[in-house]
Amino acid sequence: MRLQPFEAVLNRNIAASTTARRLCRQLDGKVLALHVTGTPISIFFRGANESMQLDTTNPTAASATLSGTPLSLLRLAGARPEAALRGGGVHIEGSAEVAQVFSELLRNARPDLEEELSRLIGDVAAHQVGNVARSVLAFGHRAADTFAQNVAEFLQEESRDLPTRTETDEFIAGVDRVREDVDRIDARVRLIERRR
Repeated sequence: MRLQPFEAVLNRNIAASTTARRLCRQLDGKVLALHVTGTPISIFFRGANESMQLDTTNPTAASATLSGTPLSLLRLAGARPEAALRGGGVHIEGSAEVAQVFSELLRNARPDLEEELSRLIGDVAAHQVGNVARSVLAFGHRAADTFAQNVAEFLQEESRDLPTRTETDEFIAGVDRVREDVDRIDARVRLIERRR
Protein backbone atom coordinates (compact mmCIF):
# COMPACT_ATOMS: atom_id res chain seq x y z
CA MET A 1 0.00 0.00 0.00
CA ARG A 2 1.51 3.33 -1.06
CA LEU A 3 1.76 6.01 1.62
CA GLN A 4 1.03 8.85 -0.79
CA PRO A 5 0.29 11.70 1.67
CA PHE A 6 3.60 11.14 3.51
CA GLU A 7 5.40 10.56 0.24
CA ALA A 8 4.09 13.86 -1.15
CA VAL A 9 5.29 15.81 1.90
CA LEU A 10 8.71 14.14 1.83
CA ASN A 11 9.17 14.68 -1.91
CA ARG A 12 8.12 18.34 -1.65
CA ASN A 13 10.86 18.86 0.96
CA ILE A 14 13.40 16.91 -1.10
CA ALA A 15 12.65 19.11 -4.11
CA ALA A 16 13.23 22.24 -1.97
CA SER A 17 16.74 21.17 -0.88
CA THR A 18 19.77 20.82 -3.19
CA THR A 19 21.50 18.58 -0.63
CA ALA A 20 18.42 16.35 -0.29
CA ARG A 21 18.14 15.99 -4.08
CA ARG A 22 21.84 15.02 -4.31
CA LEU A 23 21.43 12.43 -1.52
CA CYS A 24 18.28 11.10 -3.16
CA ARG A 25 20.16 10.54 -6.45
CA GLN A 26 22.74 8.48 -4.50
CA LEU A 27 19.89 6.29 -3.27
CA ASP A 28 18.34 5.65 -6.68
CA GLY A 29 17.12 2.04 -6.68
CA LYS A 30 18.08 1.44 -3.05
CA VAL A 31 15.53 0.48 -0.38
CA LEU A 32 15.51 1.22 3.34
CA ALA A 33 13.14 -0.90 5.39
CA LEU A 34 11.87 0.55 8.65
CA HIS A 35 10.39 -2.20 10.84
CA VAL A 36 8.53 -1.45 14.08
CA THR A 37 9.44 -4.26 16.50
CA GLY A 38 6.49 -6.07 18.06
CA THR A 39 4.10 -4.95 15.32
CA PRO A 40 3.43 -6.01 11.74
CA ILE A 41 4.28 -2.45 10.60
CA SER A 42 7.05 -2.02 8.05
CA ILE A 43 7.64 1.01 5.85
CA PHE A 44 9.87 0.85 2.79
CA PHE A 45 11.64 3.96 1.47
CA ARG A 46 12.69 3.43 -2.16
CA GLY A 47 14.94 5.94 -3.95
CA ALA A 48 13.66 6.91 -7.41
CA ASN A 49 16.01 9.48 -8.98
CA GLU A 50 15.26 12.74 -7.07
CA SER A 51 12.24 11.46 -5.16
CA MET A 52 11.27 8.77 -2.69
CA GLN A 53 8.53 6.18 -2.83
CA LEU A 54 7.00 5.08 0.48
CA ASP A 55 5.20 1.78 0.65
CA THR A 56 4.16 -0.87 3.19
CA THR A 57 5.24 -3.73 0.91
CA ASN A 58 8.47 -4.35 -0.97
CA PRO A 59 8.97 -6.99 -3.65
CA THR A 60 12.79 -6.74 -3.52
CA ALA A 61 15.33 -7.18 -0.75
CA ALA A 62 16.06 -4.07 1.30
CA SER A 63 19.53 -2.53 1.04
CA ALA A 64 19.34 -1.73 4.76
CA THR A 65 16.84 -2.45 7.54
CA LEU A 66 16.28 -0.43 10.70
CA SER A 67 14.22 -2.13 13.37
CA GLY A 68 13.22 -0.95 16.81
CA THR A 69 10.37 -0.08 19.12
CA PRO A 70 8.14 2.87 18.19
CA LEU A 71 9.83 5.12 20.77
CA SER A 72 13.33 4.11 19.65
CA LEU A 73 12.48 4.84 16.03
CA LEU A 74 10.98 8.21 16.99
CA ARG A 75 14.28 9.08 18.69
CA LEU A 76 15.90 8.75 15.26
CA ALA A 77 13.90 11.79 14.17
CA GLY A 78 15.15 13.80 17.14
CA ALA A 79 18.15 16.05 17.53
CA ARG A 80 20.52 13.17 18.41
CA PRO A 81 19.66 10.11 16.31
CA GLU A 82 23.03 8.50 17.03
CA ALA A 83 21.98 8.11 20.68
CA ALA A 84 19.22 5.69 19.65
CA LEU A 85 21.71 3.63 17.67
CA ARG A 86 24.39 3.62 20.38
CA GLY A 87 21.82 2.83 23.06
CA GLY A 88 20.88 -0.38 21.24
CA GLY A 89 17.24 0.61 20.80
CA VAL A 90 17.53 0.50 17.02
CA HIS A 91 19.23 -2.30 15.08
CA ILE A 92 20.71 -1.97 11.59
CA GLU A 93 20.97 -4.87 9.16
CA GLY A 94 22.46 -4.66 5.70
CA SER A 95 24.46 -1.71 4.43
CA ALA A 96 25.25 0.80 7.17
CA GLU A 97 26.40 3.22 4.47
CA VAL A 98 22.99 3.15 2.78
CA ALA A 99 21.30 3.62 6.17
CA GLN A 100 23.57 6.63 6.84
CA VAL A 101 22.72 8.27 3.49
CA PHE A 102 18.99 7.69 4.13
CA SER A 103 19.42 9.25 7.58
CA GLU A 104 21.11 12.33 6.08
CA LEU A 105 18.41 12.58 3.42
CA LEU A 106 15.59 12.42 5.96
CA ARG A 107 17.36 14.99 8.16
CA ASN A 108 17.70 17.37 5.19
CA ALA A 109 14.12 16.78 4.00
CA ARG A 110 12.49 16.79 7.43
CA PRO A 111 9.10 18.46 7.12
CA ASP A 112 8.25 21.56 9.13
CA LEU A 113 5.11 20.32 10.87
CA GLU A 114 3.79 23.83 11.45
CA GLU A 115 4.21 24.64 7.75
CA GLU A 116 2.45 21.42 6.72
CA LEU A 117 -0.37 22.12 9.15
CA SER A 118 -0.74 25.67 7.79
CA ARG A 119 -1.56 24.18 4.38
CA LEU A 120 -4.60 22.54 5.99
CA ILE A 121 -5.86 25.07 8.53
CA GLY A 122 -4.13 28.36 7.72
CA ASP A 123 -1.09 30.20 9.06
CA VAL A 124 -2.55 31.75 12.21
CA ALA A 125 -4.25 28.58 13.43
CA ALA A 126 -1.16 26.47 12.63
CA HIS A 127 1.02 28.91 14.57
CA GLN A 128 -1.32 28.67 17.57
CA VAL A 129 -1.31 24.86 17.40
CA GLY A 130 2.50 24.98 17.15
CA ASN A 131 2.70 27.19 20.25
CA VAL A 132 0.45 24.82 22.19
CA ALA A 133 2.50 21.80 21.06
CA ARG A 134 5.77 23.52 22.05
CA SER A 135 4.29 24.43 25.44
CA VAL A 136 3.14 20.86 26.03
CA LEU A 137 6.56 19.50 25.06
CA ALA A 138 8.33 22.02 27.30
CA PHE A 139 6.03 21.07 30.18
CA GLY A 140 6.75 17.38 29.51
CA HIS A 141 10.51 17.99 29.59
CA ARG A 142 10.25 20.00 32.82
CA ALA A 143 8.02 17.36 34.40
CA ALA A 144 10.43 14.58 33.42
CA ASP A 145 13.41 16.53 34.78
CA THR A 146 11.58 17.26 38.04
CA PHE A 147 10.53 13.63 38.37
CA ALA A 148 14.11 12.43 37.80
CA GLN A 149 15.42 14.91 40.39
CA ASN A 150 12.77 13.84 42.92
CA VAL A 151 13.54 10.15 42.42
CA ALA A 152 17.28 10.77 42.74
CA GLU A 153 16.74 12.84 45.89
CA PHE A 154 14.50 10.15 47.41
CA LEU A 155 17.01 7.39 46.63
CA GLN A 156 19.90 9.45 48.02
CA GLU A 157 18.37 11.22 51.02
CA GLU A 158 15.35 9.25 52.16
CA SER A 159 15.97 5.58 51.40
CA ARG A 160 19.80 5.89 51.29
CA ASP A 161 19.89 3.39 48.41
CA LEU A 162 22.19 5.64 46.37
CA PRO A 163 25.13 7.71 47.59
CA THR A 164 25.10 11.49 47.28
CA ARG A 165 27.52 13.25 44.96
CA THR A 166 29.72 14.20 47.93
CA GLU A 167 29.81 10.61 49.19
CA THR A 168 30.68 9.36 45.72
CA ASP A 169 33.50 11.92 45.36
CA GLU A 170 34.88 10.95 48.80
CA PHE A 171 34.75 7.25 47.88
CA ILE A 172 36.57 7.85 44.58
CA ALA A 173 39.21 9.96 46.37
CA GLY A 174 39.65 7.13 48.92
CA VAL A 175 40.06 4.56 46.15
CA ASP A 176 42.70 6.80 44.53
CA ARG A 177 44.57 7.09 47.87
CA VAL A 178 44.50 3.31 48.35
CA ARG A 179 45.76 2.79 44.78
CA GLU A 180 48.63 5.22 45.37
CA ASP A 181 49.49 3.52 48.69
CA VAL A 182 49.52 0.10 47.01
CA ASP A 183 51.78 1.46 44.26
CA ARG A 184 54.21 2.83 46.88
CA ILE A 185 54.22 -0.46 48.79
CA ASP A 186 54.81 -2.36 45.54
CA ALA A 187 57.74 -0.06 44.72
CA ARG A 188 59.24 -0.61 48.20
CA VAL A 189 58.86 -4.39 47.96
CA ARG A 190 60.63 -4.39 44.57
CA LEU A 191 63.41 -2.20 45.99
CA ILE A 192 63.89 -4.60 48.91
CA GLU A 193 63.92 -7.61 46.57
CA ARG A 194 66.58 -5.98 44.38
CA ARG A 195 68.80 -5.29 47.42
CA ARG A 196 68.77 -8.97 48.34
